[in-house]
Amino acid sequence: MLDSSTRYCTVFLVAMTGAGLAHAQKSPASLSDCRAIADSANRLACYDALAVRDDAKAPVATSAAVTAAAATSAGQVPAGEERKTVASAQPASTSILDAAWGFNPDSEPYQIGFYRSNYLLAARYSDNVNRAPFSPLAKAFGQPDFDLNNTEAKFQLSFKARLWTTDDRRWGVWAAYTQQSQWQIYNGNESRPFRDTNYMPELFVSYRPDVDLGAGFNWKLLNVGYNHQSNGRSDILSRSWDRLFATFGVEKENLALMGTVWYRIPEDQNQDDNPDITDYYGYGELSALYRWRGNSFSISGRGNIAKGKGAVQAGWFSPPLLGPLRGYVQVFSGYGESLIDYNWKQTTVGAGIALSDGL
Repeated sequence: MLDSSTRYCTVFLVAMTGAGLAHAQKSPASLSDCRAIADSANRLACYDALAVRDDAKAPVATSAAVTAAAATSAGQVPAGEERKTVASAQPASTSILDAAWGFNPDSEPYQIGFYRSNYLLAARYSDNVNRAPFSPLAKAFGQPDFDLNNTEAKFQLSFKARLWTTDDRRWGVWAAYTQQSQWQIYNGNESRPFRDTNYMPELFVSYRPDVDLGAGFNWKLLNVGYNHQSNGRSDILSRSWDRLFATFGVEKENLALMGTVWYRIPEDQNQDDNPDITDYYGYGELSALYRWRGNSFSISGRGNIAKGKGAVQAGWFSPPLLGPLRGYVQVFSGYGESLIDYNWKQTTVGAGIALSDGL
């Protein structure tokens, strides 16, 4: 036999439980209805009912958020852990190549962005300055060879614009432009001339294959198109060539690997300023970019194996120092740092700032 106080408590609890269940069994209109339930178990049941009701029309992340909120309200998960639970239910971060090439379906259809790396090397030292192309020009004017400094400035500007794309953004037509200059800024004796400037417009089609290659690698990019590279000069200093190219981009987490092959469009022998340029540049290039804790490390190599000529370039981009500006160190060794030096071998080291790392 229960004493009178126990009977009263039992009746009270049954009544409260029944009222709570009746409240929870009603179809809740919103999270606020569930929060109004005082009993923890019934409040959790209300959240579960709300999640089940909206499951068919809400994304997984939303249901996860409701469940996390319910567990937090019931005292089962700390408030800080709720944020972690919801965050873990969100989609994975955008890939390096998807972000660089606007492959996300919600990206702007027409956009302008960085293409190759954009930088300014305030000082770039060469161990073997190329004076040979300028000697005939100096003699033609009855002057001694130009006195070129070993240290100069070097900068590159590069951007791309998407002209057309499909609704899912997997296909696109792009135009790009890259300009690289070597500037004898510290050479006051020769009026600080631009030793060479290369201009390279491009037009190409871009496609996102999205093929899993195994071991965590994914084939994310295929570009096929045309580019023209020239230093815009005439007579003995003129250098230029036209190419058809294909670029393949593969990534794994923070590592992007790029491979480019090209075919030089033949020119009339009487108008070809550099008929042997492929002996030094070869027919393709391999490059890699790795991002780690705000740093970017890059390396690229190209050349003609049969001729035993080529070049390697490596770079380090620091984390942002001032706004988007990053420190940049570049090392180059081999032939063809610029078109005027396409058949000239040298090793250079430069330091300065950069706006982008090439992706």
